[in-house]
Amino acid sequence: MTPQDWAGLTLTCLTIFGIMVGGVKFLVKHYLSELKPNSGSSLKDSVDRLEKKTDKLHDMMFEHLQNHSK
Repeated sequence: MTPQDWAGLTLTCLTIFGIMVGGVKFLVKHYLSELKPNSGSSLKDSVDRLEKKTDKLHDMMFEHLQNHSK
């Protein structure tokens, strides 16, 4: 292979590697943003809402069981 071929191969490999790194960086940034609260539409906000509802149901069931066991 000539030096031009090696340079082309090296440049091609570096370009592919750069695109892959950029893609992974984008995906990580996107997924991490879902774990931060943002006033309602993130995954974190959804989990928090479900957690509050579950706690409320648990408290209601506990009160119900306490009232009927007496």
